[in-house]
Amino acid sequence: MQRFVPSSFRPAWWLPGPHLQTLGARWLRSKLEIPFHRERLELPDGDFIDLDFAFGPLPTAGKRSPVVLVLHGLEGSARSGYAKELYRSLRNLEIDSVGLNFRSCSGKLNRLPRLYHSGETEDLGWVLRLLAERYPERRRGVVGVSLGGNVLLKFLGESGESVRTYVEAAVAISVPFDLSAGARSLLRPRGRLYAAFLLRKLRRKVEAKRRIMPPTVNVSKAMAARTFRDFDDAATAPLHGFASAEDYYRRSSSSRFLEEIRVPTFLLHSADDPFLPPTCIPRPAVEANPHLVAAFTARGGHVGFVSGNSPFQPTFWAEREATRFLAGHLRALGDP
Repeated sequence: MQRFVPSSFRPAWWLPGPHLQTLGARWLRSKLEIPFHRERLELPDGDFIDLDFAFGPLPTAGKRSPVVLVLHGLEGSARSGYAKELYRSLRNLEIDSVGLNFRSCSGKLNRLPRLYHSGETEDLGWVLRLLAERYPERRRGVVGVSLGGNVLLKFLGESGESVRTYVEAAVAISVPFDLSAGARSLLRPRGRLYAAFLLRKLRRKVEAKRRIMPPTVNVSKAMAARTFRDFDDAATAPLHGFASAEDYYRRSSSSRFLEEIRVPTFLLHSADDPFLPPTCIPRPAVEANPHLVAAFTARGGHVGFVSGNSPFQPTFWAEREATRFLAGHLRALGDP
């Protein structure tokens, strides 16, 4: 197959700067509802996760079009605006899609004390094996956004060659490749606004689970946290088996796993992303691994990448390019 060449990104002149790109994309994505079919999956450890099938349930026989799994970002869901934009774009290319809601993110708190985090890949692997068993005739891809992209890249790198059984192409958008550097980046004045919004949602979940939290979790410190590092030290790390926030960041950062990825994978990231310093964009890893292709742009913000001449007709470049890449790898000649 001919190597994928990303198109150039031209940011909308009416959304200058990383913050307007980041927030503008959130406001401008279509608010039209998509019909979803939700399926609850019982997990081996007694917990559950919810899948959202866009545009209804998928037939288990008779149809051979590809299917793509979508992974959302921190405190998002399978029904976040960027996920819906991906579902619509995939549908236009005759590709089916399903969104994975990480534990606690479907609108229903999960049963166990544990939540989800940037390096938790077991649930993703479990769902991909299920999809492979259920739809063996379909080609399968995955696209991860922000935290979901970090989870995806870590999973692909951990799995090596064996992942080809479950995934044939992947895309990761606006990934925090270095979690420690990302946490520091959000200490800057404008970064604190994003952190405050996300931490407020995380603290609510800790409060809701206070009675079942293990003694290793410092609930009081977590509830008082005003930075990701403080919250991760108090809650994320002890809850998920890490010695500290720094240990969690080191072991979970996807940059460590890029050289081991063995499936075609497309990375989209902007140098002005407020969630990660530009020095942490993994350009050498992309150049060294022939399975990776990247569109590293100068502008675009975090999960922004809005182009177009008018706010009444915006173009969401990242979603368009992501689905174009997936279609090129997943759609076989002769597929219905």
